[in-house]
Amino acid sequence: MEKIRVGVVGFGGRGMFLMKEMIMPRENVEVTAVCDLIPERAQTAADAVQEYCGKRPLVTTDYRELTASKDVDAVVVSTSWEAHVEVSISAMENRKFTATEVAGAYSLNDCWRLVETYEKTGMHCMMLENCCYDRKELMVSRMVREGLFGDVMHCSGGYHHDVRRQIAHGHETLHYRQRNYMHRNCENYPTHELGPIAKILDVNRGNRMISLVSVGSAQRGIHEFIRSNPDTDQRLLEKRFAQSDVVSTIIRCAGGQTIALTLDTTLPHLYTRDFTVRGTRGMYEENSHTIFLADATRPAYLTDFVNDYGNEEKFRHYFEHPIWARFIEEGVHGGHGGIDWLEFDAFFGAIERGIELPIDTYDTAAWMAITPLSEASLATGLPVDIPDFTRGAWTHRAPKTEWEYSL
Repeated sequence: MEKIRVGVVGFGGRGMFLMKEMIMPRENVEVTAVCDLIPERAQTAADAVQEYCGKRPLVTTDYRELTASKDVDAVVVSTSWEAHVEVSISAMENRKFTATEVAGAYSLNDCWRLVETYEKTGMHCMMLENCCYDRKELMVSRMVREGLFGDVMHCSGGYHHDVRRQIAHGHETLHYRQRNYMHRNCENYPTHELGPIAKILDVNRGNRMISLVSVGSAQRGIHEFIRSNPDTDQRLLEKRFAQSDVVSTIIRCAGGQTIALTLDTTLPHLYTRDFTVRGTRGMYEENSHTIFLADATRPAYLTDFVNDYGNEEKFRHYFEHPIWARFIEEGVHGGHGGIDWLEFDAFFGAIERGIELPIDTYDTAAWMAITPLSEASLATGLPVDIPDFTRGAWTHRAPKTEWEYSL
């Protein structure tokens, strides 16, 4: 195809940003359709497209009209969490290349529907997990592949991000987090930390997640924030919020590894994903920016700084991932320090090359499933099994190596 014709569904702040900054500036891409439930948002998006390229796209409030359009090759889903699966399935059924923004699912059935739609249509749904392409995650992934950490046995990460203002003002800004935090208690945003870890551990390609258990604290943080900020809707003090301030989830893998996830979004906290990888020969820890390698197995050329705290930057000379080496040379740009741009490089690049999307439907379903599974575990206090969405194929699906974006 001369250009990849893209339809974008959902124009809150994130959707508008992605279209204007990550999609439209690409020479090989053209936005041909826009959709939002709110007509004014859809028209604003269409105006932005027309101003940029001189052509007005299809404008609709019904995603089914967009996904059925013959003028659309690929669909980007940036709606509220609740609509991700329905819109993605509609796009896949219409044989569109599909990418969905991050979030957990609302049921295991939704995850299975995604998988079954792929198996019926052959069209994958890629989760737009930008953290898979962050600089530190890719460097550590390269070191793992080269054996520097030995056998990886434990990984941990978290979404430590104070979003209380977003929740408290959710009614006026139409942000879906408020209603979710009122009615659900779960690991609602697992993929920023889990995505890179799952790729490092070859989940769905030689390994899989087999069970999890989640525990949660009480909820105090949102009410404290509302009491301390008179500009918020004080009537919310009378509402009950179901979501725990902190949810901790432990996942067991078939290969013997464990994964620890933390959702920490309603207490004061500086942003971090707390990315940590522990192996038999070494470890990486994000918060201290430190790599430690065992004396007996580390390369001699690393001896001078290998045990220093905060030595991450010194390793970049040797282990910078090729994606980031090139990105820095060309000039880093795009949202979230460049990783938004890279995830769309991966999506559109795979389409151009005619190869499988680097984050496929099995990945998307498995990562999204953590949310309803954690919800069940929190409700009962018991471990729960994680389905095998590959139906046994994980035992012989080889890791993808055909392209550096394949992770």
